[in-house]
Amino acid sequence: MQPLLAIGSRINHPEFGKGVVTNVDRKMYWVTFIENGLETIPHEDDFEIIEASEDDLDAISFYEVERTMRDLLRRWSDVSEIVPIADKFKGGTLVLQPKDSSLSNKEIPIDTFFHKIVMLRDRLRVMEQKINASSTLEESDKIDLQQYITRCYGSLTTFNILFKNNSQHFKGESSK
Repeated sequence: MQPLLAIGSRINHPEFGKGVVTNVDRKMYWVTFIENGLETIPHEDDFEIIEASEDDLDAISFYEVERTMRDLLRRWSDVSEIVPIADKFKGGTLVLQPKDSSLSNKEIPIDTFFHKIVMLRDRLRVMEQKINASSTLEESDKIDLQQYITRCYGSLTTFNILFKNNSQHFKGESSK
């Protein structure tokens, strides 16, 4: 039996991946996972302890956990924020079916597809920041490039159904 973990401990769960313990009660851990967001798991669940926190269970504030978790996720992940997929699509498959029935379908894990969409969104955001911060671009060029980026966001709104949180949706021209 594993020792009881404190808030801030890092684990690797066989189903949910890497995460940080954010709350503990007598039966369950609340763990925020890099790929899957917040999940509750029983103490006796089978998982690897990457780093056990040595803090007492109630000696750390939620703010400190949140700050530590953000730092850990930035250090161990290539994404800028945790973007969970909508629960109804977790573990699903995207099937591309050609019109010609003699050709075979292409199946892609929807989690993989969603990760690519999120990476595209993050790269668009970085490009937007670089355009805004550029000292060599004229203001009129910045505005033109911003309009293209906004249209790109608008073209990607179709994929908003995959996002668990509305605040992380793509927003096009009509939303600005």
